[in-house]
Amino acid sequence: MKKVKINLTHVATLGPVGHLPKAPGTWGSAAALLTAPFLFLPFQLPVRILILGLIFYFGAKACTAAEKDLGMKDPGSVVIDELFGQWLVFLPFPAVVYWHLVVGFVLFRIFDITKPFPIKQSENWMKDGWGVMIDDGFAGLYAMLGLGLIRYLT
Repeated sequence: MKKVKINLTHVATLGPVGHLPKAPGTWGSAAALLTAPFLFLPFQLPVRILILGLIFYFGAKACTAAEKDLGMKDPGSVVIDELFGQWLVFLPFPAVVYWHLVVGFVLFRIFDITKPFPIKQSENWMKDGWGVMIDDGFAGLYAMLGLGLIRYLT
């Protein structure tokens, strides 16, 4: 039986998504948003937590491999961290409608790009791909709180 070897750099870039022209992080977030209704949102909270835990763990491993393969810290083409952060936005919400997806996407991109405290600093709290993943986790948490507040007020 032939052993299958997974290219972790391809995992980190979500295949071709991280190589799309201009703003790969936005493309990665868009891919996460488009797949969430099928691969994340249908599940109950405990399964969602498990999914995010697995993405964080294997994403960090893939990011570390991609940094070595590509010879740079947090390459732009690495977008699995956007998948993690974008899905984290929707973690606690049992029912998500179209406008929640749009608002969650916009909020996540704002926090991921502007990196308010402690998002930027968190990149250095952990080494290698772990730091790549953690900052998008914080951006996702900020966006989650923002979406929760907006949902509460409407």
